Amino acid sequence: MTSALPLLQATGLSKRFPGVRALDGVNLTIAPGEVVAVIGENGAGKSTLMKILAGVQEPDEGALQWSGRGVRIPTVRAALDLGIALIHQELNLADNLDVAANIFLGREPGRWGLINRRRLRADAAEVLDRMGLEVRTDTIVSSLSTGRQQMVEIAKALSVNARLLIMDEPTSSLSTAEARRLFDVVRDLKSQGISVLYVSHRLTEVKELADRVVVLRDGVLAGELTGDGITHEAMVRCMVGRDVSQFYARSPHEPGGEVLRVEDIRTVEWPQHPISLSLRAGEIVGIAGLVGAGRSELVQAIFGVSPPVSGRIVVDGKLMRPRSPNAAIQEGVALVPEDRKGQGLLLEMSVDDNVTLATVGRDATFGLRNRDKEARTSAEMIRKLAVKTPSGQTPAGLLSGGNQQKVVVGKWLATDPKVLILDEPTRGIDVGAKAEVYGLLDTLAQEGVGILFVSSEMEEILGVSDRVLVMHEGRMMGEIARDDLSEHAVMALATATRESAA
Repeated sequence: MTSALPLLQATGLSKRFPGVRALDGVNLTIAPGEVVAVIGENGAGKSTLMKILAGVQEPDEGALQWSGRGVRIPTVRAALDLGIALIHQELNLADNLDVAANIFLGREPGRWGLINRRRLRADAAEVLDRMGLEVRTDTIVSSLSTGRQQMVEIAKALSVNARLLIMDEPTSSLSTAEARRLFDVVRDLKSQGISVLYVSHRLTEVKELADRVVVLRDGVLAGELTGDGITHEAMVRCMVGRDVSQFYARSPHEPGGEVLRVEDIRTVEWPQHPISLSLRAGEIVGIAGLVGAGRSELVQAIFGVSPPVSGRIVVDGKLMRPRSPNAAIQEGVALVPEDRKGQGLLLEMSVDDNVTLATVGRDATFGLRNRDKEARTSAEMIRKLAVKTPSGQTPAGLLSGGNQQKVVVGKWLATDPKVLILDEPTRGIDVGAKAEVYGLLDTLAQEGVGILFVSSEMEEILGVSDRVLVMHEGRMMGEIARDDLSEHAVMALATATRESAA
């Protein structure tokens, strides 16, 4: 139930950073027990808005009211004291401590510097029970699945009696089952009168959960949707200011000769399951499967991040020994990793330096870096991928998520690969940036690049792939041709129900 008096009311919020106006006069109202989704393209101002409400940053202009009373939120502590808790996309847990210690970290019950562990566990159990989460309070967090760690993060927020939870891309690393459990928790929190500000690029879950959708575009409020008006088409139209037709760009073209053949390789993680596959020039082959199926381990073995225990890899007719990523690069293989911030970018370095990181040696002159050639390479990739950046000298960490992903892709395109492997390339980027990635894949396929495409999003696996390989617990369960592709066929193999697939 919602009351007449808003829990939170923001009026005219504005925030400027050097060279950019992140927010421009944004208004936002949240009622008690209301789920409000905030959507928008990368760089629309969502993160800035969340940080202001959570006390990470203060606005340059505007006013905030909490339960009808004017407030300032200068610090995270001030936000927590009001009852506002931010759950970051990257979990903020001490994975060497147990569940109870994480929930009350820094707020442990006790006296004279001694922790009352019995009360600590009892209090933690009470919060977990409130969420319906069946996990022992003495369980070490590192032993939990990502989904359960997400629930511990929510429990930590509830332990401070939060009245408003801000969730930033909460399902980005969750399996389907874990995401469903999170949705149940959100609904339960709503029934308890707790408000949720839900930030997500996954429009299907926004439609399922949100009472109201607030759309930001270029730092301003672009629209608001409620009830039956919350449709995929309406959300996309508000976000990008246009209809995104031909979302999955596919141009008819005939694949060429084989550019990659994997014969009976065994990964370190799944040595009992030999895997074989092939890829032709100009072909996009999707690799599907549930979280933990072994997809990332497979592509990392091909690229030499974690060399396979045995087997053969042939690139363009030549035997490749995947001893290291450098060896793979030399043979024309490139990998866009799943974790763009941790593995794909050096955030403090410039866009130019990141784009040319994999080609520094190739472009060197007499062993010295050729800065002019590097600048030309970077400028070409910035233009080709439409990277939105003030300049090539801008630190990569200051770009939006979608533009960071373009920089990672540009780095590998600069190597002129024969085989391009992408591991979850659209995770955490907005619908407009996704459309640009799909268009780029189609262009590269037309140019003859062989593409392996790992994704947990069923819709894009079905949309971009010429055929799909499905994995389950380290095994290659089967292949589905384009004409036979369906969500049912993929899930039947992904869950090892072969009879259903047949």
